[in-house]
Amino acid sequence: MKKVEAIIRHEVLERVRDALDQSGFHGLTVTEVRGAGSQRGYTESYRGAKASIVFRPKVKIEIVASDDSVERVLSVICENAQTGDVGDGKIFVTSVDEVVRIRTQQRGSEAI
Repeated sequence: MKKVEAIIRHEVLERVRDALDQSGFHGLTVTEVRGAGSQRGYTESYRGAKASIVFRPKVKIEIVASDDSVERVLSVICENAQTGDVGDGKIFVTSVDEVVRIRTQQRGSEAI
């Protein structure tokens, strides 16, 4: 099993969620996050005062999928989150040793 963490733009969240749902990936966690990447922030003026905004608001989607489903998850996220502009985000894939569904105490891929 693998955990897929995708950091994406707020405005593409619904499109990505709908595409994942249509592809059969229903369980996910969404968290609002802030971060800095290659954009290195931006400068904004408000009433004549300049402010440096370093951390950009983003959304993090977390999905645990079976090893053979990971490529499809990555493909769906990339196809639906890509705008072509700097700041589209990143995807991280890590191994998951165990999953337990608390309600039924199922383990492994049955618990996904």
